[in-house]
Amino acid sequence: MAGNTFGTLYRLTTFGESHGEAIGGIIDGCPPGLLIDEMYIQQQLNRRRPGQSALVTPRDEKDKLIFLSGVFEGKSTGVPISFMIRNENQQPKDYDHLKDVFRPSHADYTYQQKYGHRDYRGSGRASARETIARVVGGAIATLWLKKYGITINAYVSQIGSVKLNLHNIDFNLIDSNEVRCPDNNTALQMMEEIKKNQQQGDTLGGIISCVIDGVPAGLGEPVFDKLQADLGKAMLSINAVKGFEYGSGFAGAAQKGSTQNDAMEIKNGKLFFLSNNSGGIQGGISNGAPIYFNVAFKPISSIKQKQNSITKQFTNTEISVSGRHDVCVVPRAVPIVEAMSAMVIMDFMLRQNAVK
Repeated sequence: MAGNTFGTLYRLTTFGESHGEAIGGIIDGCPPGLLIDEMYIQQQLNRRRPGQSALVTPRDEKDKLIFLSGVFEGKSTGVPISFMIRNENQQPKDYDHLKDVFRPSHADYTYQQKYGHRDYRGSGRASARETIARVVGGAIATLWLKKYGITINAYVSQIGSVKLNLHNIDFNLIDSNEVRCPDNNTALQMMEEIKKNQQQGDTLGGIISCVIDGVPAGLGEPVFDKLQADLGKAMLSINAVKGFEYGSGFAGAAQKGSTQNDAMEIKNGKLFFLSNNSGGIQGGISNGAPIYFNVAFKPISSIKQKQNSITKQFTNTEISVSGRHDVCVVPRAVPIVEAMSAMVIMDFMLRQNAVK
């Protein structure tokens, strides 16, 4: 299987399946001497892990991080950092009924067509459990970026039809509720929406918004390796993601240039943008303003309601999916969005420094 490595100078290769022995990864390109704060990395894994509330899958995994190489006396050594997280609460029998049946809108059919063989236990490699390794890679990148004053804050701005009023944002509230919405009143509505669909055996999608502050001007390449292109690739590689927009996004298509353009002026010898419809990126290169974008997640494919499907033998059948599944994966995906963002920005920082 190709396509298991992400990044150019800061690279993460992941391995493992949902119900295999472990999930893990190898990070190459991390500079030596970085203080590896294992408590912080574990906290990020805890934000992603299952079983953290009544609103998510009850699969009880502690997701305990184990470093195998590349870290000595609490610091990176400059050699590849390898790590793993054991799968401890596997229940592969929950998937026996899926051995010969394809779940609608899942990766079952496409994996079977591509490889002629698939791991039907929790989707194997196609499971969102693979994103554990991304959170580790992104957490280490975040620790490196902090030295340069770069911060990344992702949050849930929509679940189902419940939308956050973007004027009611307090980053300090993101982890104060189960849905990671930076407004507690909206969070309550989101939680009610999830509970309602949980009772109906259905699922929900949503939107995660992200703001990256402190990125210097000049990151990115002007043609194929545009900064927003790599951010888009990073986000669209996350399970269940269906859309990515940065800056004014699709709304900008309805605007005129006089409204869309970000006027500039100098105050006290410093450049200021009077608006930020560009989302901090112009011509594929960061301009020093905050980078912001939205990531759209579809409803999870595994639902308990009956659906029409087919078998491996190409006969018609009906299916309802049992087992332990999220009603809405969006709150657990917040640290994944942050992690992928951090790896992209760190990679471009290293590439920029290599040019100088």
